[in-house]
Amino acid sequence: MLRSKTLSRLDAPPLSTYTSAVPEMDAISNPEPASQADARGRQRIFAMSRRCELTAKAPLVGHKVSHSNIKTKRRFLPNLVNVTFVSEALSSSVRFRVSTHALRSVDHRGGFDAFLLKARDSELSPKAIEIKRQIQKKQAAKAG
Repeated sequence: MLRSKTLSRLDAPPLSTYTSAVPEMDAISNPEPASQADARGRQRIFAMSRRCELTAKAPLVGHKVSHSNIKTKRRFLPNLVNVTFVSEALSSSVRFRVSTHALRSVDHRGGFDAFLLKARDSELSPKAIEIKRQIQKKQAAKAG
């Protein structure tokens, strides 16, 4: 009887055909190109999160300190507002959920188009990156 159990174990399918229900575990066994993985991670970060789409400002964690100096955990949430920006290059308007700090930064850098062109892709949401590419294409077509 012991032999039949060991034979049935040997007939089991190999472990390499296993796919995990967790996407991160699949990525380990089936690596994808870095650009696709980066874009996928960025979508996951910005989807339904309290994060500015232009500056990537996110909640911070700290302590709430009582009068008796008892410290309890709390979150400092960014001040996010829904704003419609007008792109001069695309001659259209775009809605974003940004922090009030980002509004001042957009004004300081010379407008929405200038802000996007100067911003790093790692800070921008996938939607903002797409608009940045459209602006770059329009400017390249206008120059060329």
